[in-house]
Amino acid sequence: MTDPATGTDRQDVIPEPFDGAQEPPQETVAPGGDPADPADAGALLGADPGHAGGTPAGAEALGEEPGDVGAAEPTAPADGTDLDLARAAVAGLTNDLQRLQAEYVNYKRRVDRDRQLVKENATFSVLSSLLPVLDDLDRAREHGELEGGFKAVADALERIVAAHGLVKFGKPGDEFDPRFHEALMHSHSPDVTTTTCRDIVTAGYSIGDRVVRPAKVTVVDPEPSA
Repeated sequence: MTDPATGTDRQDVIPEPFDGAQEPPQETVAPGGDPADPADAGALLGADPGHAGGTPAGAEALGEEPGDVGAAEPTAPADGTDLDLARAAVAGLTNDLQRLQAEYVNYKRRVDRDRQLVKENATFSVLSSLLPVLDDLDRAREHGELEGGFKAVADALERIVAAHGLVKFGKPGDEFDPRFHEALMHSHSPDVTTTTCRDIVTAGYSIGDRVVRPAKVTVVDPEPSA
């Protein structure tokens, strides 16, 4: 068609029919009913319109730099009070450990001592019951009856009791000692200068420092001075 004002041909634009598949463009409307302003949108999001990065508006009000938001603060060092408390706790635990260790050592020593005492008492009891047998062997030996196979058995028995710590003592001529000898009879003789064992009736036995049985003896004393 020819434009009457300019005298040139123009093409009429025929609007496309609306089929409902596309929605007409809508303008963003602010809460007040007017089209939304980009500056107002930034204010609604809490951003300063003068900053492109969208820094929160309260950051500058608190005097914080934009890059300091969320930065961790340095941890304050422990004061002297906490260190003293820790040292006191360590000292207390150390004292408790030392006390327990000392109690354990004392307990172990006591148990070992009791165990050894029980062993010695058991040995003492068994060997004491064999003393009459050993006395019979001594009498048989004095009368010449300890011969042959019987002598071998007697020697083996004496070796066994000796291996368990049984010691025989008491010989004629020993100086009398009331800790190891039991005097059955006294006499006087000018041949001695001190009380001396003359005859051994039954031998004595000991285990270590413990006397199982004292020797029963007859003793002679020196002649009394006139």
